[in-house]
Amino acid sequence: MRNLKFVLDTNILLVSISDESQFHWIFNKIKNKKIDLVISNDILTEYNEIISQKFNFFTAEYVCEFLSLASNVHKVTPYFFWNLIDADKDDNKFVDCAIASNADYIVTNDKHFDVLKNIEFPKINIINFNEFTAIIK
Repeated sequence: MRNLKFVLDTNILLVSISDESQFHWIFNKIKNKKIDLVISNDILTEYNEIISQKFNFFTAEYVCEFLSLASNVHKVTPYFFWNLIDADKDDNKFVDCAIASNADYIVTNDKHFDVLKNIEFPKINIINFNEFTAIIK
């Protein structure tokens, strides 16, 4: 049986990095190959930028290098841009990655993604942190 494939919004990954965080189990699940993560270059760039701001350059480099090399982190290149989210166009990188990779879920608490629940095609499964936790734990 294959692992489920997830696209993690930046804030979900961000809260999982510190080993002092109550959400560190997420990062551990990725490190221990219990879940598959899907990223694109645009997502990796955003992860690097935000982690550098919230932590520091070295933490960002460590996390991004790990994500680039881990066998359960799948890198995709979207060739079509759906532009399904108007409220925050920057969020579309996660949608395009999920579609290009046929990911099972996008995990986010960002309400901008709610518009996707009303779009029949392409069908994208959006779950929040609590739903993600229920699926994984």
